Amino acid sequence: MSAEWALEVFDKAPYITVSMTEENGMPYGLPLSLVRTDEKTFYFHCATEGKKLDIFSKNPNVCLSAVTKCKPTIGPKDNSFTLEFKSAIGFGVAEIVEEEKEKVLAMRAICERFLPQHMQAFDSAIDRSLHRTAVVKITLSEPPTGKRKQYDSQGEEMKYGRME
Repeated sequence: MSAEWALEVFDKAPYITVSMTEENGMPYGLPLSLVRTDEKTFYFHCATEGKKLDIFSKNPNVCLSAVTKCKPTIGPKDNSFTLEFKSAIGFGVAEIVEEEKEKVLAMRAICERFLPQHMQAFDSAIDRSLHRTAVVKITLSEPPTGKRKQYDSQGEEMKYGRME
């Protein structure tokens, strides 16, 4: 599926798994609440100390993955056990945001995505806690890709980017 389609999956996913590699080669993945601000920029916030920040300082390369519309089902033509889904994957580089203006813009985007009904409390929350909040920016290094398994109303699997 196209990069545009994959970005929509990222936008609709309640969380995105961010995978990274520790210095000793061990993989480490976390489901995080990310927001996308353009076709290649994602942000999340976290504590100012922790394992993921330690990993990013040594190896900033990450892989993002998300799945939506995940539904176990029976294949309509052959009664096979299967799973309908939409998924996306992207590769990028993580960096800790240092500039306060960008941190606030990122936090606003995060809050608008996840708690839009509470934006009246945003400014006071920023005043209270921005100093103890880290913001991480992930910039995709290439366009993301997507995959899906989905059936149309006639029970035919929709392949090769076919949309209904």
